[in-house]
Amino acid sequence: MPALQEPWRGTLDTFLNYLTIERNFSGNTRESYLNDLGRYLAHLQGQQVKPEEATPDHIRQFIEELHDIGLEASSVARNISAIRSYHKFLLAERIAQANPAENIHQPKLARTLPSVLTVEEMMALLEAPLRRHPPGSFMLRDKAMLELLYATGIRVSELIGLGKLNLYLDEGFIRVFGKGSKERLVPVGRNATKWLKRYLEELRPGMVSATSKDVLFLNSRGGKLSRMSAWNIVRQHAIIAGIEKPISPHTFRHSFATHLLEGGADLRAVQEMLGHSSIIATQIYTHIDRSFVKEVHRTFHPRG
Repeated sequence: MPALQEPWRGTLDTFLNYLTIERNFSGNTRESYLNDLGRYLAHLQGQQVKPEEATPDHIRQFIEELHDIGLEASSVARNISAIRSYHKFLLAERIAQANPAENIHQPKLARTLPSVLTVEEMMALLEAPLRRHPPGSFMLRDKAMLELLYATGIRVSELIGLGKLNLYLDEGFIRVFGKGSKERLVPVGRNATKWLKRYLEELRPGMVSATSKDVLFLNSRGGKLSRMSAWNIVRQHAIIAGIEKPISPHTFRHSFATHLLEGGADLRAVQEMLGHSSIIATQIYTHIDRSFVKEVHRTFHPRG
C-alpha cells in the first residue's frame, strides 16, 4: 500500500484521533480502522480523488476490488462499516458537503456458529501444560493462562492487557477493560485462582523486568505477552491434548459461554460476564450444541 499524502493522510489522522479521544476506542479497534481506511484512501489517492470529492461509484469500485482480491464477506462488511463512519465524520466536521457512503449497504452475512470444545476436550486441554513442560519451566504461566481463559471467558486482548492491580483473587474477581474500554468485574473460579497464585508466587518474580512490573502474563524476555504468543501457547497445548479441530484463544470464550448455558446459567448473567452490550450477541451460544437441545426436547416434551 503506497504511503498516504495530504489531504488523504490528514483526514485519516483527524478521524483516528476522534475515535481515540472522543469515542474512547481501544488501540486494537483504532488499528483496525487504520488498516481498512488506509487501503480505501490509497485507492482514492491513486485516482487523485480527494476524500471530500468521493462518490458512491468510487466506493463501489473499491468494494469490487476487495471482492476481487478474495476478501471474506465479513472483512468486506467491516471495511464498509469503517468507510461509512469515516465519511459520516467528514460530513459532521464540514470537511465534506455530502456522505457518499450513506446508501452503501453491507453484504448479508451467513450466521456462523463459533467453534466450541466439549467439556472432555477442555479438560484435556487444561491438563496439557502439566504434560508439556518440565518442572520449573513455563508450565505455571501457561497453566494459569489457560485456566483463566476458561474460567472467565475473557478476550485475548483482555487477557494480555491484565495487570497485577486487576486481580482481586481473595474476593474471587478480576477487573477487565473490554471493547471501548468498558470496565467489568468477572468471577474467577477456585482452580484458576489456585494456579494464578502459584504463577505469581513461584514463577513470575523471576521473569519480571523493570518495564513490566504490573503486567500479569510475561514472555520469556520478561516483556508483555503478545496476542500471537498467546495464540501459539493455546495451539501448542491443543496439539498435546490431541484436539484436531481449529482452536484459538477465542475458543475458550465460546466454550465458556456454551458450557455455562448448557449447565443452566441465566442468559443475562452470561451476557454480563462476557461483556456483551446486547443480549443478541450472547444468544448465539444457545444454538450451538444441537445434541444438548435434542436431549432437552426428548426429556421434557410430551411427544419427545
